[in-house]
Amino acid sequence: MNNITHKIYTLRQAIAQATLQVSNTQTLLAIQENKVPKGNIFEFARAAGLLAIKNTSNVIPDCHPLPIEYAHIQTQLTPDGITITVEVHTIYRTGVEVEAMHGAAIAALTIYDMLKPIDKGVAITGVKLLQKTGGKSDFTDTLAKPLTAAVIVCSDTVSKGKKPDTAGKSIIDRLATFGINQPAYHVIPDEVAAIQELVLQHADNHATDLVLLTGGTGLSPRDVTPEAITPLLHRPIPGIMEAARQYGQNRMPYAMLSRGVAGLRGNTLIITLPGSTRGAQETLDALFPYLLHIFKVAQGARHD
Repeated sequence: MNNITHKIYTLRQAIAQATLQVSNTQTLLAIQENKVPKGNIFEFARAAGLLAIKNTSNVIPDCHPLPIEYAHIQTQLTPDGITITVEVHTIYRTGVEVEAMHGAAIAALTIYDMLKPIDKGVAITGVKLLQKTGGKSDFTDTLAKPLTAAVIVCSDTVSKGKKPDTAGKSIIDRLATFGINQPAYHVIPDEVAAIQELVLQHADNHATDLVLLTGGTGLSPRDVTPEAITPLLHRPIPGIMEAARQYGQNRMPYAMLSRGVAGLRGNTLIITLPGSTRGAQETLDALFPYLLHIFKVAQGARHD
């Protein structure tokens, strides 16, 4: 199965539809009058569809088991057959379109099985997905112009050449997947004055949309990035790092010790990330592409 551990929980919904065609009006009349020998086709179809939805991962090898938090099956007679519509909701890391389609398919097959003794021409004519929502694509904003960015590595050891930078380089690679290319790149020591001077250069000339700092968010005596950044912020956005810490806590219990901060200085969004490569990558996974909505709102306000 695909690895979905990097994804976040969102409300995900899917609607699927299956259609059956009968070969004569006598079949439709038997359905309407509830005279199908095997029983009420709609009751059996609903029960079978619900079982199918909840057991999708047991029969489709690559589907992940997930919580089904809402399922609704609706059947409707048409002039030449039956339409089955299935809606499924979950709050999880992956979508429920296969579950909805599986439920529709099994409900249709159940009706087929119940009608075939009285109609040898009954046929399942289609199973399709009508709608799905809640995936990453629903939260990816198209911006009016490309973003400019800066990646600042705050580390005494890296700045002295005692170890290579991997966190900053991984951030640059990850930003490219979101269309943020060729960010400015700096390596500086863990010094409040040096951090503030460089961030102000990027923020106060209105040339940099996004400044990401990696390192210095922990609890060692030299971890001073939050102290350097907090007084520079005009509009703190605590929810950004709350989301990052919650995401990280599900993967590493030490994530609660991160003191990262985030907010706006003018139109520049400033975010402090952990200094470890894994911590930086997980923070980006928690925040992107959803964070880009800030820039869409800002760009829209400037055009109004």
